[in-house]
Amino acid sequence: MTTRPRFHYAFPVDDLEKAREFYTGLVGCRVGRSSDRWIDFDMYGHQVVAHLSPDECGLGEDAAVDGKAVPVRHFGLVLDWAEWEALGERFRQAGTDFVVEPYIRFEGQPGEQGTFFVRDPAGNALEFKTFRDIETQLFAR
Repeated sequence: MTTRPRFHYAFPVDDLEKAREFYTGLVGCRVGRSSDRWIDFDMYGHQVVAHLSPDECGLGEDAAVDGKAVPVRHFGLVLDWAEWEALGERFRQAGTDFVVEPYIRFEGQPGEQGTFFVRDPAGNALEFKTFRDIETQLFAR
């Protein structure tokens, strides 16, 4: 039996409760296992782990992409179009400061995609993107 691949991603945070509030409240993750040093989150079927490590938190470098300053080091997740729109609206309603506001890149071209970037309370950059037809557009050139 073949199952869909899952990824595991771990990142530092400086406050576990702020991370819990952000990832469950805004991103919509469920909490899995946890301790006083880390929390497992179920992010759309993938395991992401917030580790308490304040000294490792902070902003990284940006790179120019489409005339926008995009965080070089970031975690990205590709969502269905409706999920992406709903998540972007949830961030907007919460008054989130977007690193990059939701917009459509490569409109009308191969690889057309919706994307936006936010930072969690510890400064970790997150990109959420979508494609109308992921099977043909994810790696289109």
